[in-house]
Amino acid sequence: MSQLPSGLEKPLLRFYEYLRSERELSLHTQQNYKRQLTTMAEQLVDLGVTDWRVVDAGWVRQLASKGMRDGLKASSLSMRLSALRSFFDYLVHQGLLKANSAKGVSAPRKARPLPKNLDVDEMDRLLSVDEDDPLSIRDRAMMELMYGAGLRLSELVNLNVRDISLSKGDIRVIGKGDKERIVPFAGLAREWVGHWLKVRGQLAAGGEPGLFVSKLGQRISNRNVQKRMAEWGQKQAVSSHINPHKLRHSFATHMLESSGDLRAVQELLGHANLSTTQIYTHLDFQHLAQVYDEAHPRAKRGKR
Repeated sequence: MSQLPSGLEKPLLRFYEYLRSERELSLHTQQNYKRQLTTMAEQLVDLGVTDWRVVDAGWVRQLASKGMRDGLKASSLSMRLSALRSFFDYLVHQGLLKANSAKGVSAPRKARPLPKNLDVDEMDRLLSVDEDDPLSIRDRAMMELMYGAGLRLSELVNLNVRDISLSKGDIRVIGKGDKERIVPFAGLAREWVGHWLKVRGQLAAGGEPGLFVSKLGQRISNRNVQKRMAEWGQKQAVSSHINPHKLRHSFATHMLESSGDLRAVQELLGHANLSTTQIYTHLDFQHLAQVYDEAHPRAKRGKR
């Protein structure tokens, strides 16, 4: 580090000694701090900065931007900024800085990978359930409805019989934050929910309001739905593991591919961020139903 100006180098050396003697960090952790802080000090020299005392939030943001341009992953950039915050905390404690200018700068959140959706052919294979016992009819109705309406698992499980209108082709759904929305469903989803309602009485206990019930007659549980869908994925020889969210994600993907109407699809999904964009809340149900009927792969009646 001899090439660094003293205004950058000397505080770093004192910090490293502090990590070693007072905090007694492992050698591996000390080396990580040195590597991250040395890199940023060298970048500051390239920017014409020779003293830590002039490094404000603007300089820290430049360091973060440089890391992103260099291809650092979000997790690596977060580690680098964390090292800088710790170093600046030390400088504040030593009276060399008045405030920690790195605290207001954070790395972009690490993107959460979306689950892989099923293509239309895979979805057709999964939903080609031709067994006619009540449990199989129930399972196909659940899968058709999840894919046909883009429901969350909790929304599917919490549906009551009174929430379904076969004549209108819509469902009353209570989503996150107890927000209610009306979702259209048609074609095979509507047909198979109708099949299920005809045989539901063979399983449902008296007075049970839940639309989908277990073989014990009570409202089906989240875990039971997950288990049954995974089993059908194996039985129907679908290559990827089947879970409820994969059906919802496939709904969104296929609708977007067919319609290109992002706002309508987000409205159908009931995403929480609709409240941040006023235009989404102004989309009327007729428009949503039209987009659904024109775009969803299974919106037209098919064979049982």
